[in-house]
Amino acid sequence: MPVKTRFPAPPTPLMPTYRNVAILGVGLIGGSIGLALRQRGLAGEVVGIGRRQASLDKALAHGAVDRATTDLAEGAAAAEVVVVATPVDSVVEDVCRAVAAAPSTAWVTDVGSAKAAICGQVETRLADAAKRFVGSHPLAGDHRCGPENASASLLTGKTVVVTPYETTPTALAKRAAEFWQALGASVTTMSPAQHDQALAATSHLPHLVASALAASTPVEWLPLAASGWADTTRLAAADPALWTQIFAQNQADVLESLDRFIEQLKQLQTALVDQRWSQIQDQLQQAKRMRDALGN
Repeated sequence: MPVKTRFPAPPTPLMPTYRNVAILGVGLIGGSIGLALRQRGLAGEVVGIGRRQASLDKALAHGAVDRATTDLAEGAAAAEVVVVATPVDSVVEDVCRAVAAAPSTAWVTDVGSAKAAICGQVETRLADAAKRFVGSHPLAGDHRCGPENASASLLTGKTVVVTPYETTPTALAKRAAEFWQALGASVTTMSPAQHDQALAATSHLPHLVASALAASTPVEWLPLAASGWADTTRLAAADPALWTQIFAQNQADVLESLDRFIEQLKQLQTALVDQRWSQIQDQLQQAKRMRDALGN
């Protein structure tokens, strides 16, 4: 299914200035957004909002935010933009709370990895969802977590998928695109359903595969695991609780991608048993063409 890019990046970077940006959930992604806003001079004040003061103190120490609070009403009181960067099973509730706490002129976005469930539930719960909320997903991250691992360059050169509703005003979707472009990212727009189908294949399935490979390796052979094993299983080092939530929210699309992957494995297994080396080489060559097409 073709991807629609509604707002291509302009020839020179957009540099809008926000008086106040609030970030709800200042972990790796939220902290990186805060660092980028501050280092690029895009916000007069970046406010970090969280549930645990200890995590907020780390964000302050790392320079990810100017000010931090555990009080959402206080933190969002002057916001022009609220970025919800909490775990995916908290996003819907946090978006609704942010919309209620922020000024009526503010808009809200999130960074969740599964969009259909989030956008659908927000639309059900908020009568004016399309006017206040635009879903987003930065295709960037790290197997490490926490604000101490945040980086101002995390989004530089990366893609952010913006997932507006069909009824989202064009001006609001454009504002969201400009926000991410100003942080150094390129923006692609897709429906929430298209996003989930695509990410099941390109992000969620790879994590399952990396985890299965790591789990199936006998521990006594780990001393012989070289860079190939380490590179292939890197995703398995990410937060298990976070990824369980992602799989739960995108179950159907992940299962469809997993079925395609299992079919490939079955073909390779049968070819190995039957010693059909030319078939194996053909499959490896097809896989190499796919990987080479990515260009990095």
